[in-house]
Amino acid sequence: MDGFSLIPMFQNLRRYISTRAVCWGVLFTLLTPTGWAADPYLQIPATDDGLPGAGPIRRYDWFLQLWSQKRAEWAKRVEVDQGAVVFWGDSITQGWGDRMGGYFDGLKVANRGISGDTTRGVLIRLEGDVLALRPVGVAILIGTNDLEENAEPETIVSNLKLILARLKEHNPKLPVILSQVFPSFATMKRPADKIKRINQLMAAAVKGDAQVTLIETWPLLADTQGDAKPAEFPDLLHPNAIGYSKWAAALRPILATLDFLETTPDSFVAEPGFVSLFNGVDLTGWGFRTNQFDGLTRSPDGRYVAKKGRLIVTTPPEGSRIQQIWTTRQFPKDFVLKLEFRATPNADSGIFIRQPQLQCRDYPLAGPYKNLKNYKPQDWNEVEIVVRGGVAHCTCNGEVLEAEYKVPETGPIGLEGDRGQMEYRRIRLKELP
Repeated sequence: MDGFSLIPMFQNLRRYISTRAVCWGVLFTLLTPTGWAADPYLQIPATDDGLPGAGPIRRYDWFLQLWSQKRAEWAKRVEVDQGAVVFWGDSITQGWGDRMGGYFDGLKVANRGISGDTTRGVLIRLEGDVLALRPVGVAILIGTNDLEENAEPETIVSNLKLILARLKEHNPKLPVILSQVFPSFATMKRPADKIKRINQLMAAAVKGDAQVTLIETWPLLADTQGDAKPAEFPDLLHPNAIGYSKWAAALRPILATLDFLETTPDSFVAEPGFVSLFNGVDLTGWGFRTNQFDGLTRSPDGRYVAKKGRLIVTTPPEGSRIQQIWTTRQFPKDFVLKLEFRATPNADSGIFIRQPQLQCRDYPLAGPYKNLKNYKPQDWNEVEIVVRGGVAHCTCNGEVLEAEYKVPETGPIGLEGDRGQMEYRRIRLKELP
C-alpha cells in the first residue's frame, strides 16, 4: 500500500479513536486493569491483516503485556497531556522516564516510548498515543528493533514516511524532530552498514521538508567503526547516563529554536569598550550582500533568525545549503571580536573576518580542530578574534584555532550556514588604537 491508499483507513481509525479518547477518563473509572487489558484497542492486533505499513509487529508475550500496560496508563492521561511535546519511540525513549530524565525542565512532555516497538508498531498506535494529545511538537527515534526482526532499511523508512504523512495531515505546521537511528553492534543484529543505510534513506525522505528537523545523532554517538561505544552503551543498544546527556544536548538547541525552551531573553551586557554587533532582537545591522534586514526578525528565506538574544542559523531543509549574512558596517581598524556559538551535532558554519572564513563548526565531528580539549559539544563556546596589522589570532575557549590568519585591510563580519543548526550570541567588537 502507498500513503495515499491508507488515508481512508487512517480517517476511519482517527474518528474511532477520537471518540474513544473523549471517553477514556470516564471509562477508566468503570474498568479494572483487567478490563483495560481486555480492551481490543489497547492490544496489538492478532494479525497484520488490514494494518497500515509493512514489516514486523512484535507479538512476544512480554511485549503484548507491556503494550497493553503502557497504553492503559497513558489512556488515563489523555486530557492531562494535552499540548505536550511528545517523545515517541521504543525502549531508548521509554528509558528516559516520564520526565525525560529532567533534561528539559519547564517543558511539558509526554513520553510515549514502548520498549521493543518497531516503526510499524508506532505507526498503528499513532492516533491514540500521539495525535489524541494534540501535541505542539513531536520528537521521534525509532527503527533499531526492526533490524533485529530482519526488516530491511527500505521497509523501515517506508513506514517512517507513512508516519510523517499522517503527522502532516493532522497538522501541517506541527514541528517534528527526527533523530537518526543510534549505533549498536552486529552481534545485536544491528550492523553499522544497515544503520547507516537507514539514516541515509531517512535523510533523503525528509530532504526539502521544512516541517522536519533531522538531527545527526548517529555520528555523535558512534565510534570510528560506526558502532556503539561501550562507555556510553553498556549493552551495545541502550544509552547510559552519558549517552542520554549527549542526546538531550543535541535536542536542546532545536527545542529552543522552536520556542519550547530558553524563552527568557539573554541579559548579557557587553564589556566596556565593546559595541554589540547584534542587538538580540532583530537583524538590524545585518543583511545579504545586496540588501539589509533592519527591523526584521528573520531573513526573507528564513535561514537567519533573531530570537531571545540568539542569532540562529537554522537547519536547512535541503540538508546542506550555503548561505551568508554580513554586517552592513566595514571594519578597517584593528579590533577584538568576541562571540559565543552553539552547534548541533556535525553542524557546519563559519565566521568571516572581513572576507576570509574561520571555520566555526561542531569541531569534534566536523573538524578541522578535532582535538580541542575545552570545546563543549552542543553547548556555548566562546570565540575570540584579535586582528592586528592584517593578521588575526583566533581562539576557542582559550585554545588556539589559528595563530596567524591573514585578513584583508578592511571588510565586514559575516556568518555562514551550511548544514545543521548553528546559534551565535553576544557578538561584540572593540576597535583597537
